Amino acid sequence: MVSAVRTVLGDVPPGDLGVCDAHDHLFFGSPLLPGQELRSVAAARAELAAFREQGGQAVVQWTPYGLGRRAADLPPLSRESGVHVVAATGLHQAVHYDEDTLAGLRGRLAEVFVSELTTGIGVSGVRAGLIKVAGGFHGLDAHARWTMTAAAEAHHATGASIVVHLELGTGALDVLDLLCGESGVPPHRVVLGHLNRSPDLVVHRQAAESGCYLAFDGPSRTNHATDWRMPDAVRALADAGFGDRLLLGADTTTAAARSVDGGPGMPYLLRRVRQRLVHAVGEDLVGRILTENPGRAFAVEWR
Repeated sequence: MVSAVRTVLGDVPPGDLGVCDAHDHLFFGSPLLPGQELRSVAAARAELAAFREQGGQAVVQWTPYGLGRRAADLPPLSRESGVHVVAATGLHQAVHYDEDTLAGLRGRLAEVFVSELTTGIGVSGVRAGLIKVAGGFHGLDAHARWTMTAAAEAHHATGASIVVHLELGTGALDVLDLLCGESGVPPHRVVLGHLNRSPDLVVHRQAAESGCYLAFDGPSRTNHATDWRMPDAVRALADAGFGDRLLLGADTTTAAARSVDGGPGMPYLLRRVRQRLVHAVGEDLVGRILTENPGRAFAVEWR
């Protein structure tokens, strides 16, 4: 079997992905936590164009089930911009969903994930390329354990990678214990997100030693004053031999954060973050973090 990244336009070889924003959102909206939703197709198109102008070639969208993915709009946006787009299935924290939505998924969550990975999201025909789940602050509640167990089942059925929202960057080792320990997911099929929000170098190293991928995403957040520590965390992992485990993303979750609306947005990852990291670890490694690492992290032998 041949490994491939499942984009909204079809499967592509990992080497074709190019410079990749490994965690972002073209569309996003929480029904229970409203405000600044990403709903505009025109704004998404402009943001992709701005990202492309900076040399961007691929965006991995981590927007899961029920949070406004607009799957049918993704293929034309990818086609028009010339940027590969990967969509997600999965489920976020319980705070984002009403009880009726969650009740309707009981007993069939893994089945929904598998269907969206292999058949398509809703009636769009667009297949997801990964599974997104979320942990809690320094722990895993019953909802997180339910969604992660279902994600593990879907992984075993399809081969898909599992990406994890770590609340404020915490709970990494608990997630690995559940996914890789209890549920048997190979560590290299797990991506831990938001590690920049909790710059604990010891935990970062312990997580990297498992073989999983570590995503440093969401730079320039006004409520997360950790940007200045991120290069040191990346350098520490690179010096320890884990440069091939690192991913970078912009994680744009509000309209105001888009570059086309005056925020940093997707282009900031390449316009500023890339250059800052070159000073820390060198141009060669940063190039590999943006190209080779995402290709390996998201390319799987689809079943």
